[in-house]
This record gives sequence, C-alpha cells and structure tokens, in this order.
Amino acid sequence: MEFLTEHEQLAQWLLHYGSFALFGLLALGIVALPIPDESLMVLSGVLMYKGSLEIAPTLVAAYAGSITGITISYVIGRTVGKYVVRRFGGWFGVTADKVRLVHDWFAHLGKWALFFGCFIPGVRHLTGLIGGSIALEYHYFALFAYAGAILWASTFLSMGYFFGNYWIDVLEWAEIYMDEIVLVAVAGFLLYLLYRK
Repeated sequence: MEFLTEHEQLAQWLLHYGSFALFGLLALGIVALPIPDESLMVLSGVLMYKGSLEIAPTLVAAYAGSITGITISYVIGRTVGKYVVRRFGGWFGVTADKVRLVHDWFAHLGKWALFFGCFIPGVRHLTGLIGGSIALEYHYFALFAYAGAILWASTFLSMGYFFGNYWIDVLEWAEIYMDEIVLVAVAGFLLYLLYRK
C-alpha cells in the first residue's frame, strides 16, 4: 500500500503543477534528493497517455529537468565537490564507497560512464558530481551526460505512455527489475565494445 500512496502523491503533484513539478522533481532528484526518478518518469508517461499531461511540455520538462539536475551536480563537483561529498554526502546516502564506484566507472569506461550512468540508480546521482570533481571538460561532459539523460527520460516516459493501461504493473516492474535491466544493457554494450575491439 505504501507503493500506491507514494505514486498517488507524485500523480497529484504532476496533475496540479504539471510540467513545472516534473522539471523541479527531476532536477532535485538527480542532484541526489530521495525522489523515485524512474517511477516519476513512468507515471508522467502514463499521464501523457491518458491526456492529463500535454506531450510537448512534458517532454521538454523531462529533458530540461534531467539536464539541469546533472549540470548542477557537475557544477558542484567542479567547484566544491570533494568537500561537499566528504562533509554532507552521508546525509543523502552518498558514501565514499559509492563515489569510488563511480570514479572506477570513469576510469574503465571514460566518458561513456556519463552516458550509461543515467540508467543506474545511485550512479546517476554521482556521475555529474564526479565528472566535475575530476575536472572533465564541459563539452565532453555535456555531450555524453546530456545524451544519456535524454535517452533515459525518453525510455521511461515511453514505458508509461505505451503501457498506459498497465501503469501499476509497469511502475512495480520498473522498480523491482531496474538493476537487472541496467546490468543486461551495460553488459550488452560492453560485449559490443569488446567485439568491435
């Protein structure tokens, strides 16, 4: 029942404030506040399907919110990243182990970690921060992180839109199996890279 209550509250925000709520919630969620980003996107897709949210403003809000959130993370990382993570990271679940994990992703995958990091809960919240704190040039950051954010938003909006009749099942499925979906996608991409090499 807690699952339904959480999503009913998100739906009320979206219905009342529309695209502004989606933009704000995504921007804050990607900066690392505890907002269920994937569920928010699927729910927005469902509301687009039902005609409760207009398609064009919702897409713009989703893309802009994702890009804004990851850009804020990058700027924080670029300016005061290491201090902020050390001092306040624990308040938001950003531990030294998580930072090390994302840093290792950058070491092994380079800029592609920004692209695929959007699809991994927990990692998504740190990619901009780590990218900024290791002084990754902005144009590289923007190219890979923004492309990943747009693909991520499109994927989850599409899930809600095209499976609108089954929205509760889709939301539950997205939350339960997200890690497995991401692992399969990343493994497939890595196998493709190995094959190409």
